[in-house]
Amino acid sequence: MKILVTGATGYIGKRLIPFLVNKGHHVICVVRDKLRAEKYFFEEDLISVVEADFLKPETLANIPEDIDVAYYLIHSMSNSSKNFQSLEEKCAVNFKNRLEQTNTKQVIYLSGITNEEQLSKHLLSRKNVEEILQSEVYALTIFKAGIIVGSGSSSFEIIRDLVEKLPFMIAPKWLNTKTQPIAVRDVLNFLFKAAGKRSLFNKSYDIFGPEILTYKQMLLQFAEVRQLKRYILTVPVMTAKLSSYWLYFVTSTSYKLASSLVDSMGVQIIGKPSDINSLMNISPIAYKAAVRLAFEKIEQNGIISSWKDSLVSSGRLRSNLHKYVNVPSYGCFKDFKKRSIKNTEQTLNKIWSIGGENGWYYGNFLWRIRGYIDKLFGGIGLRRGRTNPDQLDAGDALDFWRVIYADKSKQKLLLYAEMRLPGEAWLEFKIENNILKQTATFRPRGIWGRLYWYSVLPFHGFIFNGMINKLANA
Repeated sequence: MKILVTGATGYIGKRLIPFLVNKGHHVICVVRDKLRAEKYFFEEDLISVVEADFLKPETLANIPEDIDVAYYLIHSMSNSSKNFQSLEEKCAVNFKNRLEQTNTKQVIYLSGITNEEQLSKHLLSRKNVEEILQSEVYALTIFKAGIIVGSGSSSFEIIRDLVEKLPFMIAPKWLNTKTQPIAVRDVLNFLFKAAGKRSLFNKSYDIFGPEILTYKQMLLQFAEVRQLKRYILTVPVMTAKLSSYWLYFVTSTSYKLASSLVDSMGVQIIGKPSDINSLMNISPIAYKAAVRLAFEKIEQNGIISSWKDSLVSSGRLRSNLHKYVNVPSYGCFKDFKKRSIKNTEQTLNKIWSIGGENGWYYGNFLWRIRGYIDKLFGGIGLRRGRTNPDQLDAGDALDFWRVIYADKSKQKLLLYAEMRLPGEAWLEFKIENNILKQTATFRPRGIWGRLYWYSVLPFHGFIFNGMINKLANA
């Protein structure tokens, strides 16, 4: 079959595509920016890449008409826009209008469980999208999932941060809210097996794991898997705003995502029983088993996708990466350094392993201080780390930077700063004729931007000199 996948660079989309390709389907990946598409998208014969933005109907003409099945995987949990509901609605309307002009027989939508009367804004938006996608031209299959547990998922990483950093927690009362977590492996199985299955046409199913747990129980069971002793005291006086700040300062999440999560975590997420498990021959695994599987992937460096790599994880980049590839020169301050290198391959490997647990090779305590300052002023700090210890692709998060361009064959890596700054900043590493060139570029915004540059200039001299020396002597 010819299958269209929207959200192809997202957490679920990246993981679903290999399933479909291995089954022999021709997959059309829809991306807003080809720079962010996975490299294997262009190397695999059964994958085609289409650039389209569902907020811009004029770009949707790029989507071919000979489609059999389409997956709608567009969500905006961490979208910084106050009008995210209207944006999600607009995307859904534009998607439906375009798909109705094609030969699509089935659309599969991954939504959230919405069985309570009082729903969060995001769950209400998901419910609204379900109604919009209903069509008389194609059949709609809806899967409504609860908390998704898997390496790189936002819920998994936030729970991991809380459990591994805090032996004792004074936590908000929403930790007693009940939910039914489901392993990402099971979600992918439901999505994958549903393609072309006529018995699921125009049906909606809740999908969930075998246990009903509170968030507090999830934290404690996670601690058991990690062989950690943890104590949690829940208090009724913590407001939604305080809860959001609590998550923001303790975990690697942004404040906007923390606010969205707190809004959603006050809502009980219990699925309605159905025959979907037997119908599709899937037996969802328990929460502890899902956590163990996630850590197996982490230990094998096998994390395929992470919520941190989403462009909305910081809220700073608002458009395609193409806008940031051409580093400006006019009105900018630059710190340029170069060194001769002895072993190009070793230096490249070290550049491609920079950040995260490896640190920045020199003056790491100053990088950490800058991360703490960034957090205090509402930024993301250094806590995002990196998804893979030695691989980088355009769009990846790298501490408080974003990878804009990464091509090892061309010996160039370009990063864009997502920390709080009175301006914009780029950091470029490039090797030419056995010369490593390291360039930090800052485009100030107003007088505060200029004052900032001159105030940090002494630290730049110390950090950037030490860093390039370490890289050159790899």
